[in-house]
Amino acid sequence: MAPYQFIERPTPFNTKGGSTLPIFAVTPAHIETGTIDPIALNWARRAGYKAESGSLLLIPTAEGHLGGALYGLGTNPSEQPYITGRLARALPAGDWHIETAPLTANRLALGFGLGSYRFDRYKSEKSPAATLMIPRDADAADIKRQLAGVFLARDLINTPTNDMGPNQLEAVFRGLAEHYKAEISVISGDDLLTQNFPLVHTVGRASADAPRLLELRWGKKGHRKVTLVGKGVCFDTGGLDIKPAASMLLMKKDMGGAANVMGLALMIMDAKLKVDLRVIVPVVENAISSNAFRPGDIYRSRKGLTVQIDNTDAEGRLILADALAYADEEEPELLIDMATLTGAARVALGPDLPPFFTDDANLAHDLTEASLETDDPLWRLPLYSGYEKDIRTKFADLTNAPAGGMAGAITAALFLKRFVSKAKSWVHFDIYGWAPSERPHSPGGGEAQAIRALFHHIRESLR
Repeated sequence: MAPYQFIERPTPFNTKGGSTLPIFAVTPAHIETGTIDPIALNWARRAGYKAESGSLLLIPTAEGHLGGALYGLGTNPSEQPYITGRLARALPAGDWHIETAPLTANRLALGFGLGSYRFDRYKSEKSPAATLMIPRDADAADIKRQLAGVFLARDLINTPTNDMGPNQLEAVFRGLAEHYKAEISVISGDDLLTQNFPLVHTVGRASADAPRLLELRWGKKGHRKVTLVGKGVCFDTGGLDIKPAASMLLMKKDMGGAANVMGLALMIMDAKLKVDLRVIVPVVENAISSNAFRPGDIYRSRKGLTVQIDNTDAEGRLILADALAYADEEEPELLIDMATLTGAARVALGPDLPPFFTDDANLAHDLTEASLETDDPLWRLPLYSGYEKDIRTKFADLTNAPAGGMAGAITAALFLKRFVSKAKSWVHFDIYGWAPSERPHSPGGGEAQAIRALFHHIRESLR
């Protein structure tokens, strides 16, 4: 069975064998020492080709036809492990294979696949693309499932809210569940109140699309209990504390946490990992209407803790509070939440390096190792208890928006921690979910963050 696709697209890979054109991926040393194909070397030297990182030189045949390509890796290819991603966008359309490359087969093919991503759903004209033969010593099935998970997250984030509101996100969630024969349940609208998800209802009640809680279950009871929770704010106006126009431009990506946990769930289910998987996604639109929640309101959460609303634009932690409390009730061995939660995380680490928070030192070590193994960057930030005082308030148990503006990523994580008490291990990821500019393995736009590292960690922990 092929991995799930939300947007169907041609594979970036081919199986055409000898009918493909060769690519010689080289460093400057290869050109200097002449340790590549003589015809390619002669053409490179005549053209003054230096094999700089990401540079492409097409090679003609004696008859003047396209005969192959040289691709530069720069002096230190290890600095850009997925440099072949740029190759996917630079090559002319056609079928190619790597003839030589000082890269591992899996990195080479995965990099090409990641870089091949296009979001052209709204384009009238779609141009053909190059395809690459997966090297025989690469794990083709694993590469394809990782790409499927990453592409799902990217597709969901890139799709504008008029086509990815709460109703549409639920439809994709259902499609993913059905593809892998998972159980699904949905609690929607006022049923959130009767089933004790008051904060999810509060945040989403002003939208024309009802707020809801999506839940997927897959796997076998008795296996390791892994629960994923993702923030699903399909659009964030800021509520009555409305955002300025410039800050709303990217708010279609505020469901990036949901998109990423769905991508991670795809990988887990496609690999048939021996886990008891549960995925919980609270889905809302933070809209403005006569019944929108207000600054100064106080609401009781599923866990019983009361929360004072000091800023309606700090809504993500509210819906996650109910979802985490619900997830925690079943005492999972590993509870992971992912959210596009704070600007403070971006100020601290930038858009490409998502922070994570956990009290489990062993888990933090393993996640760091997984990050290095997969070149999927992560960085641990502290759950510093000295800032607990900042999330307290005079008239309620907690505030959703501490005053002062300092350590915002940490205080948000500390807020969420108050709703987790039974899980054996909990980790919170504050992701950006967006690549502001093109990189070798990404053309820019919606981005999967941390899920390849998490998939690697979960898979390795079962061995």
